[in-house]
Amino acid sequence: MSKVKLYRKRIIPEECILLENDVLLHLDRETIVTKWNTIRPKKTLHHGYSCYFLERGFKVSKFYDHDGNLISWYCDIVSHTFDPDTNTYVFTDLLVDVIVYPDGFVRVVDLDELADAFRDGLISQDMLQLALRRTDKLLALIYKGAFGRLQAVIDAYEQSSGAAAAEGL
Repeated sequence: MSKVKLYRKRIIPEECILLENDVLLHLDRETIVTKWNTIRPKKTLHHGYSCYFLERGFKVSKFYDHDGNLISWYCDIVSHTFDPDTNTYVFTDLLVDVIVYPDGFVRVVDLDELADAFRDGLISQDMLQLALRRTDKLLALIYKGAFGRLQAVIDAYEQSSGAAAAEGL
């Protein structure tokens, strides 16, 4: 079977990018875990880890700055397609993001982009509803104190990835 390919598709701005430099740490029917450096250099964001929760419809990322300090947990609401013939996943960013800061503060951002995308015909009513329902499910997990279960998936692979690097693997 060919190597797994991951694409990030954005609606605003419209783009579809092959995540060719992401390192695949884990793949199963429910999750994909990657580590990565930023595609475009940023003032603070440098690298991180992401877990795509395929059935839940969100990607949880752990963002680090240039000095290795945790910036935040950044959660994208997504949908995806998979082409088994090419072993390719395309993750479409459904615009709404939830940011969880190290102190526990939670921000929901880009709801205005979601509304604009619907108004402008860039997304369907079904996509709008999907984005809102997935955001609601993610926020429910966070508010009931269960976000740690999602974080633990990334933490486990981050630790094993760091241990492998330390051993020169």
